[in-house]
Amino acid sequence: MTIKIPTTDPVILPEPSGSAEAFTVLESLAPARTAPGGVGARLRATKAAAEIFRKEFAATGVPAYAESFDLSTIPYPTAFGLWRATTIDAEFMNFRIRMFVAQWHDESGTRRTLLFNASDGPLDSNTPYFKDLFTSRSTEEVREIVKVHHSPLDHLEAIGIAPEDVDYLAYDHLHTQDLRHWLGTTRPQDDISPDAPVEAVFPNAKVIVQRTEWESLSDLHPFQQPWYQPTTYADVPAEKIILVDGDVLLGPGVALLLTYGHVAGNMSLCLNTDTGIWTFSENTVAAELVTPEHSKIPGVAEWAEQWHQEVVINANTIESAADQYNSLIMEKYVADFSAVDPRFRQFFPTAELIAMLPGAAEPTFMHERLIHGTAPANG
Repeated sequence: MTIKIPTTDPVILPEPSGSAEAFTVLESLAPARTAPGGVGARLRATKAAAEIFRKEFAATGVPAYAESFDLSTIPYPTAFGLWRATTIDAEFMNFRIRMFVAQWHDESGTRRTLLFNASDGPLDSNTPYFKDLFTSRSTEEVREIVKVHHSPLDHLEAIGIAPEDVDYLAYDHLHTQDLRHWLGTTRPQDDISPDAPVEAVFPNAKVIVQRTEWESLSDLHPFQQPWYQPTTYADVPAEKIILVDGDVLLGPGVALLLTYGHVAGNMSLCLNTDTGIWTFSENTVAAELVTPEHSKIPGVAEWAEQWHQEVVINANTIESAADQYNSLIMEKYVADFSAVDPRFRQFFPTAELIAMLPGAAEPTFMHERLIHGTAPANG
């Protein structure tokens, strides 16, 4: 199958004006990213910094509530998700896209809500890669390989969170994301609201983005073009976009960490819970791939040993593969070991390999679900 990706012209984006004053800058991981001596020296520094960060982060407390929610299951090229590590020759694997909800109380006692990776639909038609992939297949084929479980709004209603109570949105990165429905627009949109500006589903929410990723959106590199839809950000209200630089603590036991490499400003959610510390991102597609020596996916353990790879990255965009590797190492060493199976870490992929397609890769281990604290509907 041939995928034809159109080039993307530069886009004029709003100058974000949302405030990050409510967040606390975390400093213990930052020196590892600029350690002198190259990527190998940064890798060594990353492991040491992760141990320091773990202790400091644990001391911030725990959130009031956190939970994972399945959104959809989609096909994904095996060559991207498992990179060079597998002997499986199936063209596609399946992964499950998940949203994570975290709530905490700020210094005034107000309960704050973050939605991490709340995708508006499983595959937005404006994402060049998926648009081209599915226009080359019949509607019946698409229905067979794309499964929608529940929308973010379905999940929020079930746990008792109203749309107006959502304070923040964040994503590990903005691949495939269209935020116009969630945040609204300042002008009509030809494709979804030609007669009036889009009304925000989450009227009080702001999106948190790393400055480096936001700046890259205006003029994409060919490595980036298949996965972004930058024109959809042109009319998002500037005051609803908060730019951050590096690692920030949102509240007790809730942080966003800069884990760049997969994209320039990739972020990972980090939570301190009853079972210890968790990290969440799409830097890899299976929990076992941060300890690949325990993977039973054909070829993975052998490849990792042969090539001295301590983790296996998700490689659809290799903006900086060595830095992505180092970032995944950071997530690995920040996360605690699983209470269910201590061979694996509490790293939870935001898009996770699942068993679905015959002959495709199947996971050795899955976290399945995270729940910490009590949902508002049950509180």
